[in-house]
Amino acid sequence: MFVCNVFGFKANSQGISQKLDAAIKKLEVDSQFKHGTISLYIVDSAGKIIYEKNSQVGLAPASCQKVVTATTAFELLGKSYSYKTALGYDGNIESGILNGNIYVIGSGDPTLGSWRYSTTKENIVLDNFRSAIRQQGIKELKGLVLGDDRLWGTQATPDGWIWQDIGNYYGAGASALNWRENQYDIILRSGKRVGDSVKIVGTRPKYLPGIHLINELTSGKKGSGDNGYIYLPPNSDIGFVRGTIPVGEDSFTISGSMPDGGKLLATTLYHDLAPGKVYPENNINYLKGKIKWDHPQKVFYTYSSPPLDSIMFWFLKRSINLYGEALLKTIAYEREKEGTTDAGVRVERDLWAAKGIERSSLKIIDGSGLSPANRVTTQALVTVMNYARTKDWFSSFYFDLPEINGIKMKDGYINGVRSYTGYIKSKSGENYTFSFIVNNFDGNPSTVREKMWKVLDLLK
Repeated sequence: MFVCNVFGFKANSQGISQKLDAAIKKLEVDSQFKHGTISLYIVDSAGKIIYEKNSQVGLAPASCQKVVTATTAFELLGKSYSYKTALGYDGNIESGILNGNIYVIGSGDPTLGSWRYSTTKENIVLDNFRSAIRQQGIKELKGLVLGDDRLWGTQATPDGWIWQDIGNYYGAGASALNWRENQYDIILRSGKRVGDSVKIVGTRPKYLPGIHLINELTSGKKGSGDNGYIYLPPNSDIGFVRGTIPVGEDSFTISGSMPDGGKLLATTLYHDLAPGKVYPENNINYLKGKIKWDHPQKVFYTYSSPPLDSIMFWFLKRSINLYGEALLKTIAYEREKEGTTDAGVRVERDLWAAKGIERSSLKIIDGSGLSPANRVTTQALVTVMNYARTKDWFSSFYFDLPEINGIKMKDGYINGVRSYTGYIKSKSGENYTFSFIVNNFDGNPSTVREKMWKVLDLLK
């Protein structure tokens, strides 16, 4: 019976390999893939190669790169790791008045003020901060609230991110002090005819310190969707809103990235403690290194983030780029006391090189996969995913992966790139690990997605 089962599985594997080969050959002659590159790598539970196509070719992985960041973080930080944001002050307190400054000291928490968790929502966090400040006997502030994000240096946005991305919510850079996922919303009203100007009728939050937007939006065809983009460079205060939104919209929303989330948090707290006063923005240069800040004389409160496995849920399910960049810098800081993207990449590649993955197969420059300059092989991604199977944190990682088309897998999409990496259990009970990447396809990305899903369905 054992011999028959082994023979039956071998025959089944050969049949699947032949079907996959035929499906990939069909894609190769499809007009959408004529000038593209297709890479597919699949192994079974024993590590045997079921199918291989261009598995050693480095391709842009888009958000499938997030599985590398996620598994590295689980391995080096642990699933219970949490960030700590502290409050402190300098000066002295007299009759309820602080003659000094309050510091909000960041450690990189990307969830601070996020709406995704009950404990991280901005009103909850602010209430906790206010309560802690009152417990110190502080009712009024003569100094400033300083958003201290010095821990990770001055560069929030990784090299390699493109101009069209960095001003929009998915292109938010990661600092040591983040707030509301470094995101804001613009509420828009379009015209009645194509080509009419679009008005900005509001923002969330209402106060955006240091941001001045020049609106160049126009009204597009009905049903044309969100084609609006915000162009706002890092550490700048003037941005442009360009593109189109559909005609006939009264409260259409697009979202941008805050150049300095910590600044927004600091000014929000300041207005609570110094009512009626205007935060002296012109007297404060938030670029680290341009002014000298003292450290607080007393740290009196520490706020803890959700644990890492909870952070991973949203990082993988909703593909939040900010979380990936924060995690990469956190890994670097915890291992080397250098909270930079480059240091995080170095630590990450060192880890996987020690696990047998060639460095040249993980040519990465960020933690999220947003840069089109990343180059990763499907074999490297499958090796990472198979390593995860052997770890005690695998159940958390597996749970956090999205389920797409009935498959537990991470997906990725940037211009010209579609990718999927994950696990499939077949009807016969075999567990497959796979990575499937297409670069430089032509035409509608939705039809590319459907064609790739049909290939993966052969493993079910």
